[in-house]
Amino acid sequence: MGRKFFVGGNWKCNGTTDQVDKIVKTLNEGQIPSTDVVEVVVSPPYVFIPVVKSQLRPEIQVAAQNCWVKKGGAFTGEVSAEMLVNLGVPWVILGHSERRALLGESNEFVGDKVAYALAQGLKVIACVGETLEQRESGSTMDVVAAQTKAIAERIKDWSNVVIAYEPVWAIGTGKVATPAQAQEVHASLRDWLKTNVSPEVAESTRIIYGGSVTAANSKELAGQPDVDGFLVGGASLKPEFIDIINSATVKSA
Repeated sequence: MGRKFFVGGNWKCNGTTDQVDKIVKTLNEGQIPSTDVVEVVVSPPYVFIPVVKSQLRPEIQVAAQNCWVKKGGAFTGEVSAEMLVNLGVPWVILGHSERRALLGESNEFVGDKVAYALAQGLKVIACVGETLEQRESGSTMDVVAAQTKAIAERIKDWSNVVIAYEPVWAIGTGKVATPAQAQEVHASLRDWLKTNVSPEVAESTRIIYGGSVTAANSKELAGQPDVDGFLVGGASLKPEFIDIINSATVKSA
């Protein structure tokens, strides 16, 4: 059984009710492969989750962009994993580079979040990736391994985890890792899982790529053996997201 292609759309902090209605309409009317071929998840801002969930075609799932590290309580402004489960939201994105960089989330904090979310029954898109400075100094794999290790030390079951490799230097910059660069890191990450977790987890865990993915580059990236899908930022707000979802057919061809 091969790894099912996975495409996530991270809307980040964008959207008005009108814009959200338009995006949902585009998704509902788009021709996309069946759920046997591709798993599709979109991640609107919290305030739009209920409306998106109620209007979106059932084969596209909804994710939250973050959740709190433990049970709810006196944590103003936070949203707990339990609340997401209560709303029927199946997925959450954790450890995104913007939260690591702008809000100071450490590897350990992200690892704790992943473990807690999984324990509450959520599925997790766990983000890892290096900055331009780290890539240029040759420490890409050290950084990505340390980020993954903080998760691996806290969880036993990987069946509900998707790893998103997002080179920070390629997010929202228009720069994109070449297919060869993406494949190299994905293959190294899979080797790391094989050595440090288990060969079974390495074989079954989906490792997706994020960082200026567009309709123009998605097919070539999708053709790499260890690229199991995408986490798409800006392009997930546009009609070309349908084309990116359709790049899944490269794998099933």
